[in-house]
Amino acid sequence: MTEIVVPPPIDPNTELARIAARYKAAGGLGIQVLNLLGTRADSLLDRLPTPVSEQLNVATLAALEQALNAASRSRAWVPDQAEWLNTAVGTAMGAAGGLGGLPTALAELPVTTTLLLRVIEGVAAEHGFDPTTESVRFDCVQVFAAAGPLDHDDGSDIAFLSARLALTGTAMQAVIARVAPRLAVVMGQKLSAQAVPILGAVVGAATNYAYTSYYTDMAHVHFGLRRLAIEAEVPHDEMIERLREQMRGLR
Repeated sequence: MTEIVVPPPIDPNTELARIAARYKAAGGLGIQVLNLLGTRADSLLDRLPTPVSEQLNVATLAALEQALNAASRSRAWVPDQAEWLNTAVGTAMGAAGGLGGLPTALAELPVTTTLLLRVIEGVAAEHGFDPTTESVRFDCVQVFAAAGPLDHDDGSDIAFLSARLALTGTAMQAVIARVAPRLAVVMGQKLSAQAVPILGAVVGAATNYAYTSYYTDMAHVHFGLRRLAIEAEVPHDEMIERLREQMRGLR
């Protein structure tokens, strides 16, 4: 049984400022680490072999579908972990995935996707949402629609916060199909960075560190803003516009 935390009341203006600051800082340290290792977002995808590039969307779609089921099932026997531990586990997985180059990195992709989704579900619960409900599961997948940490641009992808689909029987598949191509680009960057054996272990660890930190922050932005809209009794779309204004002030 999932334990849902009921957060204490919050001041809307203070909380919105905090969410905006977290959004702006998302992926920042991870980007610095990747830059120190000499990786560049605009050239990473070009390093993938053509067959891998062509199959990346299919592989990512399958990984996301598997991750959704695995992450949800794991909640019954593995409690949510502290953010530092999630990041440490993700970093270790990236190192293991990059140790053997592209083959081991491909094998690691669905495992990392599961970890990231489970981390996002944990953040949802932290903000008082039940990750076992269909609507919240939609939101957890939707967090992947944010740009990856190698492509982060302040305010440019806030649209991921408001993109919603009707709750129909096929809606989850529609959400996954919509998000998978975006996630494929992110995972393609990751695979490219890990493609060189041995060295790929170092880059894989740094990349997973960046990705775990980034999607943790994006989940806090997503669910923090939803919770704030509910508690402040403000329409969600209006709260998103307020966040945009906050982001302009932070530039």
